[in-house]
Amino acid sequence: MNVPFRVDNCSIERTLDVVGEKWTFLVLREAFSGVRRFADMQAITGAPRQVLSARLNRLVDEGLLRKEPYREPGQRQRDEYRLTQKGLDLYPILVALMHWGDTYMADEEGPPVMLTHRGCGAALEQHFRCADGHEVAGPREVTAVEGSGAKLKSA
Repeated sequence: MNVPFRVDNCSIERTLDVVGEKWTFLVLREAFSGVRRFADMQAITGAPRQVLSARLNRLVDEGLLRKEPYREPGQRQRDEYRLTQKGLDLYPILVALMHWGDTYMADEEGPPVMLTHRGCGAALEQHFRCADGHEVAGPREVTAVEGSGAKLKSA
């Protein structure tokens, strides 16, 4: 008998609660591109000042970005935003979104940006592999099983 599980501790839902908003992903896109300063992020993303400030603060509060103070000569101290390891670990998600967008949402001319391996110049690809090293082609080759944090639904 298949036992149904509660979803109130769903990892996908919890992740989306932190990053599941357009401006958040655009801020992360820029952080991965090396943009660190508020004014630069605002200029590139077009985010309203209050929205950008709220997203940056949330990403700092959640531990995806950290603030690092800097001071231009003759200016007041300000903060740069730098990715933490927790933030860096989101990179495959952004790449997957980009690849999906390149496949289904790009202009006729093709993708606006190509990601390549700095070492050899080859296009970046993403693959799923199991812990034993087998290539997994898609969701039909995956089975969801009870994890250590699973909670059973009460009858």
